[in-house]
Amino acid sequence: MELLKSKKWLASLAGAFLAGVICVFAVYSTVAADSAKTPGSADDPVVTKSYVDAKVAALVKAELDKLAGGGDLGSSGDASAAALEVVKIPVGQTMMVEAGGEVVIRTGSAVAVSSDENGLSDVTEGADIAPGKPVASNHLILFPRDGRGIKHSPDAKTDMIVLVRGGYELK
Repeated sequence: MELLKSKKWLASLAGAFLAGVICVFAVYSTVAADSAKTPGSADDPVVTKSYVDAKVAALVKAELDKLAGGGDLGSSGDASAAALEVVKIPVGQTMMVEAGGEVVIRTGSAVAVSSDENGLSDVTEGADIAPGKPVASNHLILFPRDGRGIKHSPDAKTDMIVLVRGGYELK
């Protein structure tokens, strides 16, 4: 009787050992198969920083390319959205800039022009420029909406030279 109990106990122990070996083998096989996958592939959808950086760079490039080929962006008709254009504004004329346009005044003095009570954004200073107020030279000025521009100061005697990015019209 004693021998029969010890055989059952030994068979149970062997069965448990065999089950343990099978579990270890199954886990090892799964881990080995997962480590063979290429990061970012359909089998391993973990997104790495380099993958995100590459995708963002491609999207930015596509947007810049789309803007650069975007048609008539200046009075000359051949300026691209990404390029700065040097423009001479004769005394007495006003430059109206399209929404999203940018201007840097290089020489001369200007005041802000707006079709409503809102003005221009001085990005360099982080301030708004109300209509009729002076626009600082060598500051990046952003035109958030259509109907806004710059004109010569009332006491101006020489032409103004500006750098422009985006569409504009001289009046």
